[in-house]
Amino acid sequence: MKLVFIYGPPAAGKLTVATELGRITSFAVFDNHLSLDCVLPVFGFGTRSLGKLVEQIRLSVIEEAAREDVDIIFTFVYAHPDDVAYVERICAAVERHGGTVCLVQLTCSKDAQEDRVERPDRARRKKVNSVDMIRALNEQHELFTSVPGRESLGIDTTNLPPAEAAESIALHYGLEEPGRG
Repeated sequence: MKLVFIYGPPAAGKLTVATELGRITSFAVFDNHLSLDCVLPVFGFGTRSLGKLVEQIRLSVIEEAAREDVDIIFTFVYAHPDDVAYVERICAAVERHGGTVCLVQLTCSKDAQEDRVERPDRARRKKVNSVDMIRALNEQHELFTSVPGRESLGIDTTNLPPAEAAESIALHYGLEEPGRG
Protein backbone atom coordinates (compact mmCIF):
# COMPACT_ATOMS: atom_id res chain seq x y z
CA MET A 1 0.00 0.00 0.00
CA LYS A 2 1.14 3.49 -0.76
CA LEU A 3 -0.17 6.60 0.96
CA VAL A 4 0.53 9.79 -0.95
CA PHE A 5 0.25 12.36 1.83
CA ILE A 6 -0.19 15.78 0.22
CA TYR A 7 0.12 18.63 2.69
CA GLY A 8 0.49 22.39 2.63
CA PRO A 9 -1.33 25.62 3.37
CA PRO A 10 -4.91 26.33 2.31
CA ALA A 11 -5.24 27.20 -1.39
CA ALA A 12 -1.95 25.58 -2.40
CA GLY A 13 -3.89 23.21 -4.68
CA LYS A 14 -3.86 20.04 -2.57
CA LEU A 15 -7.25 18.67 -3.62
CA THR A 16 -6.88 19.78 -7.23
CA VAL A 17 -3.50 18.07 -7.53
CA ALA A 18 -4.73 15.02 -5.58
CA THR A 19 -7.68 14.64 -7.93
CA GLU A 20 -5.39 14.84 -10.96
CA LEU A 21 -2.96 12.37 -9.36
CA GLY A 22 -5.84 10.01 -8.62
CA ARG A 23 -6.88 10.18 -12.27
CA ILE A 24 -3.44 9.17 -13.55
CA THR A 25 -2.72 6.53 -10.89
CA SER A 26 -6.18 5.17 -9.98
CA PHE A 27 -5.37 5.79 -6.30
CA ALA A 28 -8.40 6.66 -4.17
CA VAL A 29 -8.52 10.31 -3.05
CA PHE A 30 -9.29 10.81 0.65
CA ASP A 31 -9.64 14.58 0.98
CA ASN A 32 -9.27 15.82 4.56
CA HIS A 33 -12.59 17.67 4.23
CA LEU A 34 -14.52 14.40 3.92
CA SER A 35 -14.00 13.67 7.60
CA LEU A 36 -14.77 17.27 8.58
CA ASP A 37 -17.99 17.26 6.55
CA CYS A 38 -19.03 14.11 8.38
CA VAL A 39 -18.62 15.58 11.87
CA LEU A 40 -19.36 19.32 11.45
CA PRO A 41 -23.16 18.95 11.47
CA VAL A 42 -22.91 17.59 15.03
CA PHE A 43 -19.87 19.31 16.58
CA GLY A 44 -18.81 22.88 15.78
CA PHE A 45 -15.48 23.88 14.30
CA GLY A 46 -12.74 24.14 16.90
CA THR A 47 -14.46 21.93 19.48
CA ARG A 48 -12.57 19.15 21.20
CA SER A 49 -15.09 16.55 20.03
CA LEU A 50 -14.73 17.60 16.40
CA GLY A 51 -10.94 17.29 16.51
CA LYS A 52 -11.08 13.94 18.28
CA LEU A 53 -13.63 12.40 15.91
CA VAL A 54 -12.01 13.76 12.74
CA GLU A 55 -8.67 12.28 13.78
CA GLN A 56 -10.29 8.92 14.59
CA ILE A 57 -12.03 8.81 11.20
CA ARG A 58 -8.89 9.71 9.28
CA LEU A 59 -6.68 7.25 11.14
CA SER A 60 -9.26 4.46 10.84
CA VAL A 61 -9.70 4.93 7.09
CA ILE A 62 -5.96 5.19 6.43
CA GLU A 63 -5.09 2.21 8.60
CA GLU A 64 -7.82 0.06 7.03
CA ALA A 65 -6.56 1.04 3.57
CA ALA A 66 -3.06 -0.03 4.62
CA ARG A 67 -4.38 -3.30 6.03
CA GLU A 68 -6.31 -3.99 2.80
CA ASP A 69 -3.47 -2.81 0.50
CA VAL A 70 -5.53 0.03 -1.00
CA ASP A 71 -3.42 2.90 -2.36
CA ILE A 72 -4.72 6.31 -1.35
CA ILE A 73 -3.98 10.01 -1.63
CA PHE A 74 -4.67 12.05 1.50
CA THR A 75 -4.72 15.85 1.71
CA PHE A 76 -3.96 17.80 4.86
CA VAL A 77 -3.23 21.34 6.06
CA TYR A 78 -0.07 20.83 8.13
CA ALA A 79 0.68 23.37 10.87
CA HIS A 80 4.20 23.17 12.27
CA PRO A 81 4.99 22.11 14.98
CA ASP A 82 1.43 21.44 16.19
CA ASP A 83 0.77 18.57 13.77
CA VAL A 84 4.09 16.69 13.97
CA ALA A 85 2.73 13.97 16.29
CA TYR A 86 -0.45 13.66 14.22
CA VAL A 87 1.52 13.10 11.01
CA GLU A 88 3.63 10.49 12.79
CA ARG A 89 0.47 8.65 13.92
CA ILE A 90 -0.74 8.53 10.32
CA CYS A 91 2.63 7.33 9.05
CA ALA A 92 2.79 4.68 11.78
CA ALA A 93 -0.70 3.42 10.85
CA VAL A 94 0.53 2.82 7.29
CA GLU A 95 4.00 1.50 8.11
CA ARG A 96 2.87 -1.05 10.71
CA HIS A 97 1.02 -2.81 7.87
CA GLY A 98 4.01 -2.71 5.51
CA GLY A 99 2.84 0.35 3.61
CA THR A 100 4.88 3.26 2.32
CA VAL A 101 4.22 6.95 2.92
CA CYS A 102 5.08 9.37 0.12
CA LEU A 103 5.07 12.89 1.55
CA VAL A 104 4.42 15.79 -0.81
CA GLN A 105 4.48 19.41 0.32
CA LEU A 106 2.63 21.82 -1.94
CA THR A 107 3.27 25.53 -1.50
CA CYS A 108 2.51 28.67 -3.46
CA SER A 109 3.20 32.35 -3.07
CA LYS A 110 1.03 34.23 -0.60
CA ASP A 111 -0.26 36.34 -3.50
CA ALA A 112 -1.40 33.19 -5.33
CA GLN A 113 -2.89 31.85 -2.10
CA GLU A 114 -4.92 35.04 -1.63
CA ASP A 115 -6.05 34.99 -5.27
CA ARG A 116 -7.17 31.35 -5.08
CA VAL A 117 -8.83 31.47 -1.66
CA GLU A 118 -11.86 33.45 -2.83
CA ARG A 119 -12.71 31.23 -5.80
CA PRO A 120 -16.34 30.02 -5.74
CA ASP A 121 -15.49 26.30 -5.57
CA ARG A 122 -13.88 26.82 -2.15
CA ALA A 123 -17.05 28.31 -0.62
CA ARG A 124 -19.11 25.31 -1.77
CA ARG A 125 -16.76 22.94 0.07
CA LYS A 126 -16.69 24.85 3.41
CA LYS A 127 -13.01 25.69 2.97
CA VAL A 128 -11.08 28.74 4.05
CA ASN A 129 -12.56 31.21 1.58
CA SER A 130 -11.50 34.78 2.33
CA VAL A 131 -8.30 36.75 2.25
CA ASP A 132 -8.86 37.79 5.87
CA MET A 133 -9.19 34.14 6.94
CA ILE A 134 -6.06 33.06 5.09
CA ARG A 135 -4.03 35.97 6.46
CA ALA A 136 -5.16 35.14 10.00
CA LEU A 137 -4.24 31.47 9.57
CA ASN A 138 -0.84 32.38 8.15
CA GLU A 139 -0.22 34.63 11.17
CA GLN A 140 -1.43 32.08 13.74
CA HIS A 141 0.26 28.98 12.32
CA GLU A 142 3.43 27.99 10.49
CA LEU A 143 1.88 26.50 7.34
CA PHE A 144 4.86 26.62 4.96
CA THR A 145 7.27 24.36 6.90
CA SER A 146 8.08 20.77 5.84
CA VAL A 147 7.31 17.83 8.07
CA PRO A 148 10.53 17.24 10.05
CA GLY A 149 12.39 13.95 10.12
CA ARG A 150 10.90 12.64 6.88
CA GLU A 151 11.67 13.35 3.26
CA SER A 152 9.06 15.34 1.38
CA LEU A 153 8.84 16.13 -2.30
CA GLY A 154 8.37 19.91 -2.40
CA ILE A 155 6.39 21.48 -5.23
CA ASP A 156 5.61 25.17 -5.68
CA THR A 157 2.23 25.38 -7.44
CA THR A 158 2.23 29.16 -7.91
CA ASN A 159 2.68 28.88 -11.69
CA LEU A 160 2.51 25.11 -12.15
CA PRO A 161 -0.62 23.55 -13.66
CA PRO A 162 -2.15 20.79 -11.47
CA ALA A 163 -1.58 18.13 -14.14
CA GLU A 164 2.15 18.90 -14.18
CA ALA A 165 2.35 18.80 -10.38
CA ALA A 166 0.57 15.43 -10.39
CA GLU A 167 2.91 14.07 -13.06
CA SER A 168 5.92 15.21 -11.01
CA ILE A 169 4.60 13.33 -7.98
CA ALA A 170 3.85 10.19 -9.99
CA LEU A 171 7.28 10.20 -11.60
CA HIS A 172 9.15 10.97 -8.37
CA TYR A 173 7.49 8.15 -6.45
CA GLY A 174 7.06 5.71 -9.36
CA LEU A 175 3.26 5.74 -9.15
CA GLU A 176 2.25 5.68 -12.77
CA GLU A 177 -0.05 2.91 -13.90
CA PRO A 178 1.56 0.17 -15.99
CA GLY A 179 1.30 0.95 -19.68
CA ARG A 180 1.17 4.71 -19.09
CA GLY A 181 4.16 6.55 -19.95
